[in-house]
Amino acid sequence: MNDGKLDNEALVPEALTSAQLEDLKARAAKADENWDRLLRATADLDNFKKRAARDREEAVRYANESLIKKLVPVLDNFDAAMAAAAQNQSPDAVQSLQTGVAMIHQQLRKALQEAGLEEVDAAGKTFDPNWHEAVSQQESADVPEGQVLQQLRKGYKMRDRLVRPATVVVAKKAGA
Repeated sequence: MNDGKLDNEALVPEALTSAQLEDLKARAAKADENWDRLLRATADLDNFKKRAARDREEAVRYANESLIKKLVPVLDNFDAAMAAAAQNQSPDAVQSLQTGVAMIHQQLRKALQEAGLEEVDAAGKTFDPNWHEAVSQQESADVPEGQVLQQLRKGYKMRDRLVRPATVVVAKKAGA
């Protein structure tokens, strides 16, 4: 090649030596092999993306499965307690129903605790807007200002994430 023009002799296959021809054939074979590998790798990547998306959707869809499996026996016990209360009208039935419901309540609490649910205990603590929701203030000479005077509704957190804040009444200075 000289001054940007192609040399016609370089394009003629007879002008190539057998070594050059073999080199070109080897390079063409290598190029074809690399092209096939690229196509396979691209297809593998697409398949991986589709499989990962399916797995993610399935994980989201069935994320609560273990919790539901723990709650189904609680539901069964509630059904049994309701059926027993409907059948039995004796004076001892109320006490028996109350005991049964207390046991079911404990079973439900345990299942939720195993799933990571924790109570947010606000009683007697300093008001924290991250964990508590103040619905009112009440004057108090006994409790320091800014402290929870009364917890109206329990709060809950899932490990370190708030599910529902504790609803509280906060103390304020008397006469303020």
